[in-house]
Amino acid sequence: MSSSSSSSESPQTHEPNPQSNTVPQIKTLKTENNLETQEQIPQKDTLLEEKEEKKDEDEEEGECGFCLYMKAGGCKDPFTEWEKCVEEGEKNKEDIAEKCFEVTSALQKCMEAHSDYYAPILQVEKDIEAKVIKEREKELTDNKESVSMETGSVEGSNSFDQKEGL
Repeated sequence: MSSSSSSSESPQTHEPNPQSNTVPQIKTLKTENNLETQEQIPQKDTLLEEKEEKKDEDEEEGECGFCLYMKAGGCKDPFTEWEKCVEEGEKNKEDIAEKCFEVTSALQKCMEAHSDYYAPILQVEKDIEAKVIKEREKELTDNKESVSMETGSVEGSNSFDQKEGL
């Protein structure tokens, strides 16, 4: 760097130029409050950086948003146990519903006990359950109609065959 550019970067105090009619502008701290505020800014920046580093670490570990949400509530331990069970079951190609039934039940009970926090998740579960029930009922109704139609057509052909004397 040249000496002229480094001198322009360093703080300068402006003295009145006898040939200039402009008033020099000097930035100063006017009160102690400003000084305190400026001292607090690096602390806030440090906290933000720490939060960002923590977020980056979580993302590096593959922590999903849902997992972070679940662990932030009162059911961190039951959720962690459930998560471990599911991972182990997937790894060993086991029936997860059967293997993890107990930890799933414990997690469900915990979420209901902390329903103020987990209400959105519990509502989604209820909505999905209602949808599944509705779809099963529709399938059963469709199957009954299909069976009755087949039965009616078989009976009809038999009675027709009997009338014809076949």
